[in-house]
Amino acid sequence: MPSRNETKQYVTNGFYHIYNRGVEKRNIFLDQQDYGVFLSYLKEYLLPKNERELANKLADPNVSSREKAKIIKLLRMNNFADEIILFAYCLMPNHFHLLIKQRNSDTIDRFINSIGTRYTMYFNRKYERVGPLYQGVYKAVLVTSDEQLLHLTRYIHKNPFKLKHTASQGHPLQDFRLEAQPSSYPEYVGQRKTTWIDTDNVLTYFSKTNSKLSYKAFVETNEDLQKIQGLIIEEN
Repeated sequence: MPSRNETKQYVTNGFYHIYNRGVEKRNIFLDQQDYGVFLSYLKEYLLPKNERELANKLADPNVSSREKAKIIKLLRMNNFADEIILFAYCLMPNHFHLLIKQRNSDTIDRFINSIGTRYTMYFNRKYERVGPLYQGVYKAVLVTSDEQLLHLTRYIHKNPFKLKHTASQGHPLQDFRLEAQPSSYPEYVGQRKTTWIDTDNVLTYFSKTNSKLSYKAFVETNEDLQKIQGLIIEEN
């Protein structure tokens, strides 16, 4: 029997919480380079590919053969700029979360399989290993309401730390560094601008002038996240 969320309901223009973790819960990111490579793949897939500009460079006699090889690789590479919108992400040592919208009913499968295969090849080559990197196929939860969408972004952005640990230690939530792991949270609080991450869809629900009604306040509240228990996964 398939495990929870392995059986997927693909719909056109659907919003999805995508996640997966390492085989046997092992780490899939071992250093900052690994995080950077995964993010670079996201960027390459989600930024529009200027094929005319690349073709012009390929025809330029002043461009080196090495650069032309890179251009050919880019031209052949999959691109999902017109098919996938990324709203939020978080990369943890042994798993990742993505919140995305697909324009066509079959896009997610092609997108996740493409980036998963490519990253596995990079990881296995770097660490001289063989075999699968992930614990089975990726999981996907179809988002069915605006409330679910908002709470999922909060869950994803709070993922780097454990609320239970925070409460047991008596530390206020703001003492913990949300930026400890790569995530899209800096984009949501105005610390960074990334063209291939869409924050507008979520931020329209929050105030830009009243700090108590801001997205930052929404994320950093001590409210129990178990209210969205049906949307999250057990990671340990």
